[in-house]
Amino acid sequence: MIAIIDYNMGNLQSVKNAFAKIGKKIELVRDCDKIKNYDKIILPGVGAFGDAMVHLKEYNIDEALKEVAKNKPILGICLGMQLLFSKSYEFGEHNGLNLIDGEVVKFDKNRVGGHKIPQMGWNRVFAQNNSPLFEGLPEELYLYFVHSYHIKCDEKYVIGKTTYGYEFASAVQNENIFGFQPHPEKSHNNGLKILENFIKI
Repeated sequence: MIAIIDYNMGNLQSVKNAFAKIGKKIELVRDCDKIKNYDKIILPGVGAFGDAMVHLKEYNIDEALKEVAKNKPILGICLGMQLLFSKSYEFGEHNGLNLIDGEVVKFDKNRVGGHKIPQMGWNRVFAQNNSPLFEGLPEELYLYFVHSYHIKCDEKYVIGKTTYGYEFASAVQNENIFGFQPHPEKSHNNGLKILENFIKI
């Protein structure tokens, strides 16, 4: 069974629709005590980091995720990926779930080469290693992005990189914890393949 965390900060329907396209049913879960009953966890997210952490703590989901992260696959998408990290500097300084060591910073407007912030639209992700999420996909693939902030972390966690004026980590993995800055659920066949690969883990 696959759970998608419902904490009032994600476009849940688009994620559900994407899984339906590949023949998998997922369940919306807000009860922190039920999260442990699922085999895999999807943490979506749209909005501000600080608000998202407030909602996760309101439902005690933050502690539940830290517990299941010990032995179950978790996939963070967009803001959900950022929440996996230690800290964010979006509208202040906020602590994250700290499932991966690193921080969330805003795109440097002096380095993006005239690109608009936020990044909105299709961009390339370059796979960096043999992560199971990229199985059956080319080393260079297009995915759909919408974000103003990005991850800074140790290279050992980086499984995908993207260039938007400068290079940043767009996909990460720490053992059974995965994160994608782009939206697989909005990325057509490439995105659906990533979700299929997550199911197989």
